[in-house]
Parts: sequence; structure tokens; C-alpha cells
Amino acid sequence: MSKMMEIRWHGRGGQGAKTAAMLLAEAAMDAGKYIQAFPEYGPERAGAPMKSYTRISDERIDIHCGVANPHVVVVIDPTLLGSVDVTEGLDSDGILLVNTDREPGKVREMLGMKGGKIFTVDASTIAMETIGQPLPNTPMMGALVGATKMIDELVLEGKIHHKFFEKLGQKGVDANIKAIKRASREVKGE
Repeated sequence: MSKMMEIRWHGRGGQGAKTAAMLLAEAAMDAGKYIQAFPEYGPERAGAPMKSYTRISDERIDIHCGVANPHVVVVIDPTLLGSVDVTEGLDSDGILLVNTDREPGKVREMLGMKGGKIFTVDASTIAMETIGQPLPNTPMMGALVGATKMIDELVLEGKIHHKFFEKLGQKGVDANIKAIKRASREVKGE
């Protein structure tokens, strides 16, 4: 990982983009990194497009603004691909990770993306089959860690356990960890 990794998350209100951005940052902090994580939204309601940001660094982070030129863009809701410019500001060698059952080449073609890397994973199906709810944010974190290796998967799993054991119990935590592992294995890239 370079000195600072900037990630922009695209989702809709209620899909967990804010939670994913925060959890990834907290897991990176547990791994000894400096972090920032925050959402960007106004008076939006559930279902409205929104963004969240994560910064992970080996050194102290002194900037406090949105992520204009992300190294990674994570799209939790694939319907945003036609209505929001998810690639805006993406580094030419950046990574786009999309929740879709489409192959990476199809997404590249659809967006007209020339450079960079594209990864896809069917996080919605994984969420339904492991967690039992349409919450693709957890599998998207697993896919992100699987595609980038920015933090160890075990650190993320530990953060999920610590953060949600009281709320979800062991069964709920195990389901989320299963979603992370499965998405990490099933993510495809080009």
C-alpha cells in the first residue's frame, strides 16, 4: 500500500456505505494505520444516492475534505452506474469495485473505462445467501480486501466480531464473516 489510500464509496441511503467506510477504517486502525472515514450527504432520505470516504495511511493524515481523486471507488448499488459518474476523479491506475453479477469487462465496456482495474462481485446475492438480508456492504468490504490486500482479512473479521457481537450475537457475526470470506474469494478482476 502507498503512504495513503483514498477510497470513495457510492451507495444509496440505508445500504451501509457509511458503515462500510467506517468499519474498514477502524479495522485499518486496529492494524496500526492512521485513518479517516466520513459520509457526504445532505438531507437525503433512505434510497437517495450518497457517498462515503475512507482514508488509510502509514502516516498522520492532515487533510480534511472529501476524496476528489480516489485510488479505489466502491459501488455498492449498481443502479448508480447509469445515473452517477462513479469514475469521476478516479486515478488512471485506480480500482473500481462494483456490486454486480456482470463480468469486469462488461462494466468496463459500459462505462467506457480505458485504464485502471475493474473488479466485480455479486455482493447482493452473497448477502442474501449468507446474512439473509439485502445488505451488500459487508460482502463489498470482503471483496475490497480480497482485491486490494490493503488490510488483512482477519483484522476485518475481528472488527466485525468486536463491533457487532452484542447487537447480532454469534450467529449474526458468523454470517457476516462468512459473507466477507465468500466475497473475498469470488471477486473477479481485470
